[in-house]
Amino acid sequence: MRFRKPTVEPLEINLTPMIDCLLFLIVFLLLATSFNHYSRLNLVLPEAQGVAQAEQKQSIEVAVQEDGSYLVNGISLANSSEAELTSMLQQEAGSNRDLLFVIAADGNATHQSVVRVMDIAGKLGFLNLNISTVVPQGQPIPQ
Repeated sequence: MRFRKPTVEPLEINLTPMIDCLLFLIVFLLLATSFNHYSRLNLVLPEAQGVAQAEQKQSIEVAVQEDGSYLVNGISLANSSEAELTSMLQQEAGSNRDLLFVIAADGNATHQSVVRVMDIAGKLGFLNLNISTVVPQGQPIPQ
């Protein structure tokens, strides 16, 4: 009697069903997840108690109005462009970058308008940068 030699079939692992199951799990988790909106923060900003400002002979004060327009030492600019603000600051300061640089922004002015002034002051090399605040009513200024 002659027996046939058993044939060995090659071993094969089929990953297709496992990948299908993983994709179904991912889709289910994405649909069932609730996303938190961390960008909606309620911020309570502190009030500044303030320090009595030492008298300084010269300073540059940039006022940022609610509509985004600028005043440099009380002089209104023709437009709110960076080039106009830069040229006016260079004209007012000359070559002296040690002057006190004060930013007085309206409470309703956009953050971008204030950051633009700070950026230009940094590019021009001003060292003493202050932001003007108001002391809450009824509180004395610390000396």
